[in-house]
Amino acid sequence: MDEVLVKEQENSSEEEIIKTKEIIMDLDAYQREQEELEKMNRVSVRKLGYLFVKRVFDIVCGLIGVVVLIPVGIILKIITMATGDFHPIIFTQNRIGKNGKEFKFYKFRSMVPNADEVLFRTLEMDKVAAEEYKKNKKFKNDPRITKVGKVIRKLSIDELPQLINVLKGDMSVIGNRPYLPREKEDMEEYYDDIIKTKPGITGYWQVNGRSRTTFKERLDLERYYSNNYSLILDIKIFFKTFKVVLFGKDAE
Repeated sequence: MDEVLVKEQENSSEEEIIKTKEIIMDLDAYQREQEELEKMNRVSVRKLGYLFVKRVFDIVCGLIGVVVLIPVGIILKIITMATGDFHPIIFTQNRIGKNGKEFKFYKFRSMVPNADEVLFRTLEMDKVAAEEYKKNKKFKNDPRITKVGKVIRKLSIDELPQLINVLKGDMSVIGNRPYLPREKEDMEEYYDDIIKTKPGITGYWQVNGRSRTTFKERLDLERYYSNNYSLILDIKIFFKTFKVVLFGKDAE
């Protein structure tokens, strides 16, 4: 009888120990979950703050830019007409935006009006040029660019109408460049990362090589930005952009 009681007490003690361990494990798991939730909340607050500051900055820059855009547009129109080019100076095109949503992209036209026709003809007739375009998605000596276009590209004036896109919320001042829908396939595994953020007028790629990089290197740079964006990084890109614009470095 005594042996039975001893065994029952031992079993009861083991059960209590097991239950205690389970409670401790549950408490540890709960504590880890709470810590993870707190961490996520802190990240969410920082992200919301970052997005708010960025949007305010975009609106201010957009409003100032649109005011500047009017006289620049008038001057540019007069110059292009003087060269015998009477076509519209604003170029529109569909581009890939945040989360893959397409939008109408604005730019001062720096190419001939039938640029796509010239592109496809060049790719068909010139194998060397076709290989260059396949690798870089651009030409070193682009046959589509006009004389006026070379100047406004060098000074990055052609980008000014994108401030309309910034005001509309399609783009941001700082971000990855907006890709063409036909480039989606070439972006391969980079696509999902790059479209996580709004495209921008200037960005990490533009201040880190731009015309000196291959398409693959550009994708690497822009994926880095999408996965590491921050207010500090945006500020660095913004001020580095002035160096690129003022000295014409890589602005082809």
